[in-house]
Amino acid sequence: MDPTQLDATALGDAYRSGALSPVEATRAALARIEAGATLNAFCHVAAEAGLQAARASEARWRAAAPLSALDGVPVGIKDLLLTKGMPTRRGSLTTSPDGPWADDAPCVARLREAGAVLLGKTTTPEFGWKGVTDSPLTGITRNPWNTGRTPGGSSGGAAVQVAAGMGPIGIGTDGGGSIRIPASFTGVLGFKPSYGRVPAWPASQVGTLAHAGPLTRTVADAALAMSVISGWDARDWTALPTAQLDWMGALHRGIVGRRIAYAPTLGGAAVDPEVAALVRAAVEQMAALGAIVEEVVPPIGVEGTTIANLWRSGCARGQRALTPEQKALLEPALRAAAEEGAKVTLAQWHDAMDERGRLGAAMRAFHEQWDYLVLPTMKLTAFAVGQNAPLGADGQPDFSWNALCYQFNLTGQPAASIPCGLTAEGLPVGLQVVGQMHDDLGVLAACAAYERARGPLPLPLL
Repeated sequence: MDPTQLDATALGDAYRSGALSPVEATRAALARIEAGATLNAFCHVAAEAGLQAARASEARWRAAAPLSALDGVPVGIKDLLLTKGMPTRRGSLTTSPDGPWADDAPCVARLREAGAVLLGKTTTPEFGWKGVTDSPLTGITRNPWNTGRTPGGSSGGAAVQVAAGMGPIGIGTDGGGSIRIPASFTGVLGFKPSYGRVPAWPASQVGTLAHAGPLTRTVADAALAMSVISGWDARDWTALPTAQLDWMGALHRGIVGRRIAYAPTLGGAAVDPEVAALVRAAVEQMAALGAIVEEVVPPIGVEGTTIANLWRSGCARGQRALTPEQKALLEPALRAAAEEGAKVTLAQWHDAMDERGRLGAAMRAFHEQWDYLVLPTMKLTAFAVGQNAPLGADGQPDFSWNALCYQFNLTGQPAASIPCGLTAEGLPVGLQVVGQMHDDLGVLAACAAYERARGPLPLPLL
């Protein structure tokens, strides 16, 4: 039995039966990380600490006293999230590896309390500022389906970790698609929960645009992770109160009679024909499962100015304390984004926040009629590494490539990307499922129904 081929749910079953131990699973994950080192999924591997945690977990399972269903499960943590005993460099040469690293971010603290084995820190672009994963500090992270392609970002390392069998759960963050983009590009499940569902501290430089959530191979693993990381934390004053949500039970609801609004695109964004066809086939599968599906034009589109003013001003905020010497070490495009963000006026920022409120209200009204909005996660598949945007037909960078994700950061809604097939070139495509605000269970229930019919993608070969 190869532990790297098992999801977290199956690992728990194997621990319970004695067929596998957390130590065996952790050693296998560490070996896989080493074998796939050229993919650059991890920027820090905590092998010694991981094995120590695995041995403690093994003792608990032998005593039939696990701390949780995640006890002994190998997990990777995105390098934007504080992790006790591990450096958090945020992909930047402006940060120091020196500690003390004495704090866990809320979701990391919940995982540690649950007995999860923290394998290390996964790669991110500098301060998570863009939708591909490369940085001056850690270099280029590559897609295991095609190493010449990007895995997306900014949670690209976490997505590669999961897709390449280096641990079944990765924890990422999503301020404009940063969980869903790499999930779509690497063929894994990426879940951005409702804003506030997973407490965050310290606050992101982009504030309430940012969500934390899991990347996994299966919907059940995402539910399992959410049952742990959604625990309340006083350090996040915007955190939702802990709710007694039946994360695992929701997976069996099905979608019979559920009303699904299908949007082939948003705001007229051109979607690659192969992507569009695979997404449409997935929607037809959902209809065959008993959902009521109708093609619609939702009241949200390409809100470029709104997201740009909020995102760039967030980049400027993140650089306020940097010295000129530190700023010189930044990726030039990030430095330029912050310079543009510094020009955003207070009136423009308030206008952007007002627009968020309008969009959020419009989508809440929309969901009074529709249980779900489904659409492509991305309008294209993974493009070449080493560039911040794909090239358009005119040979110029197409900076509209992430046209279908960030809207749901503006509204704060739960959204997931679930694999819906491979193109003729062998690249994954994601179906995006968006739910009404706070209906996190509903989004996972819809994804689980589709997954049962479609099945998860296999792991790519290293």
